[in-house]
Amino acid sequence: MDSFLDYEECIQDSPAFRLTLDKCQTDVAELQSRVEKVMKLCGKMVESGQAYNTANQHFLDGLAEFSTYHKRDSVIMNCMSQFIQGLQEMINFHTVLFDQTQRAITQQLSNLLTQFIPQLGETRKEFVRIGEDLETAAVKNAQIYRHKVTDAERASHLLLATRKCHQHFALDYCLQVNSSLYCLFQVFSYFHAQYTFFHQGFDLLRDLEPTMKSMAAQLSQLSTECTAKRKDLENTHLLIQQRDASGEPILSSCPDGGETIQGYLFKRSRRKNKTWKRCWFSIKDNQLVYTKSHKEEPVLLFDDLRLCAVKSLDSIDRRFSFELVSVKKCCALQADSEELKQAWISAVLGSIDMAYRERVESQQPQSPSDPQPGQPPQRPAALVVALQSPGNHRCCDCSEEEPRWASVNLGITMCIECSGIHRSLGVHLSKVRSLTLDSWDPEQLKLLCGLGNDVINGIYESRCAAEGRVKPSAGSPRPEKETWIKEKYVEKRFVKDANSPETRRQLYQAAFQGDLVTMASALAQGAEVNWSHAEEEGRTALIGSTFGGSLSACEFLLQNGANVNYRDQRGQGALHTAATWGHTG
Repeated sequence: MDSFLDYEECIQDSPAFRLTLDKCQTDVAELQSRVEKVMKLCGKMVESGQAYNTANQHFLDGLAEFSTYHKRDSVIMNCMSQFIQGLQEMINFHTVLFDQTQRAITQQLSNLLTQFIPQLGETRKEFVRIGEDLETAAVKNAQIYRHKVTDAERASHLLLATRKCHQHFALDYCLQVNSSLYCLFQVFSYFHAQYTFFHQGFDLLRDLEPTMKSMAAQLSQLSTECTAKRKDLENTHLLIQQRDASGEPILSSCPDGGETIQGYLFKRSRRKNKTWKRCWFSIKDNQLVYTKSHKEEPVLLFDDLRLCAVKSLDSIDRRFSFELVSVKKCCALQADSEELKQAWISAVLGSIDMAYRERVESQQPQSPSDPQPGQPPQRPAALVVALQSPGNHRCCDCSEEEPRWASVNLGITMCIECSGIHRSLGVHLSKVRSLTLDSWDPEQLKLLCGLGNDVINGIYESRCAAEGRVKPSAGSPRPEKETWIKEKYVEKRFVKDANSPETRRQLYQAAFQGDLVTMASALAQGAEVNWSHAEEEGRTALIGSTFGGSLSACEFLLQNGANVNYRDQRGQGALHTAATWGHTG
């Protein structure tokens, strides 16, 4: 109310006081309508807040159920639990705020409507009635004649008593009308509830601040790990695309080291209809097993590959087929490409070689021809010759002592575990043979001596330091060795970059001169083994090596896929050129 009643004017009961009193009465009527509006809006606000709390509680319940999905990840579970507890406290704070708001505004203003304003109305009626009595007493006192002393005295006393009563009622009425602090007190209570709510929220978040910082550090670490995994996945996609473009086989070697190769093949049924069904095959412990469906148990196809023979199956119409034959049964299989077919054939042969080698090693202590105690065992001739080259006494890829396997086309020696990984790459990349069980031609041994581990590592690992890559050791797990070997020989990630036309000319010139090291470096840098030199009458590197008369260069090129039937512009191939120049051994 804008008008404020003056108590002096109230005692005098002046016209100004009566006018102000009428205005206050009008304001009281307007105050009642506005209080009712505030109460209605406050009720809607509290109702909406309670609905928000209910929805927020449902949301937290959903978050709690969602967090159980990550129960195996302790980091995510701890983060979610802390956040849910903090948000639950905030809901409790909201509940208290809405309860205090309803008590401070709705209930107290309701008392104002039900008690204060009706009481003010009763006081107003009584004030008006006494005012009328005062008016009557004043009129009667004025109408008495002078000679009626007794009546005049009685009228004067009545007028005085009525005036005092009127003044007391007027003061009480003014006091009630001037009580404007009541509404301010309720608004202050509401603001105090708001202050308490935000202060409690601040204290809660301040207590959670160390936990939030710890969570932020963990999330940053997880984000870094996810970024690294995403980058590895992108590299894997790129590698797959490169393999698809080049026709390289996509195989997977199992991490436990027991399986040498696994992948999908088509298997021909032994029924009359001879249907082909795609199954998952793997070689494990010298056994070939397959699975028709992920819901079925693996089926043992051949229990001992040493009793089997593997050969290409060219007598049927289906491409990329090969056959495994044993005494009891035979099985026709089909790969997706020629490279995959050769990789499987090589893997089967390698598994057979490994099984025979393990058997020979297990029987060596019982052999009557073993050397006497104190005498060193005699090594096979091929092993003795191969280990003479610098670096060949250790595995080329993991540095394990006493390697017993070698790659003919690369000219390196390796341990048995790395040989299994090389064998899974395919014979077009690495032709693995045993230094103790297989027979070796002199020219093949010359490749191991002319190249060797130190030379090849100098070519294929020249950029390791720049890439920040650390070479695995003999004790490293198989997956780490497998990744290293694929990066080294398949991706050629650590080979020094070179100009492609220049490397082709280097390969041809080195073949003519019989320089095995330069030839290996040129092939590693991407030179095409069957590239024809237009300035040299269209001769390939193999034909050029026959001019120079280097038998080792010819062997190296043939082991790396050189085409012996290619003819130059004069129609002469490598054999013709060798015969013409008298380089026939």
